[in-house]
Amino acid sequence: MINLVFRKLQEPLRILCLGAHSDDLEIGCGGSVLKLLQDQEAIVYWTVFSCTDKRKEEAVCSAADLLQRAKSHKVVIRTFRDGFFPYRGEEVKVAFEELKSQFSPDLIFTHARNDLHQDHRLVNELTWNTFRDHL
Repeated sequence: MINLVFRKLQEPLRILCLGAHSDDLEIGCGGSVLKLLQDQEAIVYWTVFSCTDKRKEEAVCSAADLLQRAKSHKVVIRTFRDGFFPYRGEEVKVAFEELKSQFSPDLIFTHARNDLHQDHRLVNELTWNTFRDHL
């Protein structure tokens, strides 16, 4: 793993995690987030865009476990229909715009650009579209 350390005077690192489904963030960036929280103070905003009632508790609990070392964290669970993000694009975009008004991150974790799952792909595209000037 690359040793990545952010230094900001008197302010914690602000991390934004954006996942399409209830286990995407844990699988995709859980280890990196744990390492960052081990090495420095951080505030984390964790968003899952598609989660059924059955998986919501799992998503909230796993995020709480992963983010124990954060100075503070917020977990947001949305209920967009799995597999249909591109067809609900305007609604998903509105959620991104709301998020942008609530949290300004230093670092963002999201899906890879070449991910073929339609929900993952749209979350990636809207991340780059909404947070153009962020790492």
